[in-house]
Amino acid sequence: MINRSVISSGTRLGRTRLFSSSVPSYESTVKRIGVIGAGQMGLGIALVAATVAKLPVTLVDSNELSIDKSLKFMDKLLQKDVSKGKYSHQDSEGIKERIHTTTVFESIFDTDFIIEAVPEIVSLKTDIFAKLAAGTAANTVLSTNTSSISVTKIAAAAKGAEHRVVSTHFMNPVSVQKGVEIISGLQTSPQTIATATELVKEMGKIPSVSTDSPGFIANRILLPYINEAIICLETGIGKKEDIDSIMKNGCAMPMGPLSLADFIGLDTCLAIMNVLFTTTGDTKYRPAILLQSMVDAGWLGKKTGKGFYNY
Repeated sequence: MINRSVISSGTRLGRTRLFSSSVPSYESTVKRIGVIGAGQMGLGIALVAATVAKLPVTLVDSNELSIDKSLKFMDKLLQKDVSKGKYSHQDSEGIKERIHTTTVFESIFDTDFIIEAVPEIVSLKTDIFAKLAAGTAANTVLSTNTSSISVTKIAAAAKGAEHRVVSTHFMNPVSVQKGVEIISGLQTSPQTIATATELVKEMGKIPSVSTDSPGFIANRILLPYINEAIICLETGIGKKEDIDSIMKNGCAMPMGPLSLADFIGLDTCLAIMNVLFTTTGDTKYRPAILLQSMVDAGWLGKKTGKGFYNY
């Protein structure tokens, strides 16, 4: 049985660097993690931490319905793994016991490493990090799973704790994708980077470290590729099936770019392209007109049942 708290909230809720860019040898002291946001990414991160690293996790979300939905999905995933012989029933119950869900934001204040996984809204993230800076211990690492927003900007909101802010950008689906981007803001200390790197390794992931630049590494390369595929479709260069087919069968991609866009979410793709375009001013990052139109229509991909393909 997963422990759950529904107690009402209490009263608290090249670039010049300020620190050395070298990452020291550092043994992780993370004994418990907190995850903010019980959506697809937040649940995935919590599950991997509880399953692979075997760490207790506090998963917080302001929406009880979102928590309920995620718990049902988690049960389904674990039942599937048990049926395949990946885990025993006892293992499955142990994983669930390590995940504590709550609507009380302050419940994560006593964790050692906090990962924020909420929507890509700057004001939402900066508000969260301001509260974390005020309420957490001096050695708690504050991490964001942002895919495009400046880590330096997020860290600036964490007054007095800027050096403790980093990004651990997990890829979707978290349980499958091995790579995690570790992104340092201008203020991030080497110790914070080292702690984040060690934690993702404990979670069975392979870290890649980058500095804070629009799109970081993965999305700086991936999203323009997807956007160009959408432009090929909207200008009639090829049909969607042919665009996806040639990239899969001619370029050894595991998934076609249009199918991948549907899987990521077209709204997410548009948001990242807009960040790249507005922050760099480079027209090569201008979002495809068709991408904007589909988002306007509410055709966001797999999560809405319709995108470039029907689901």
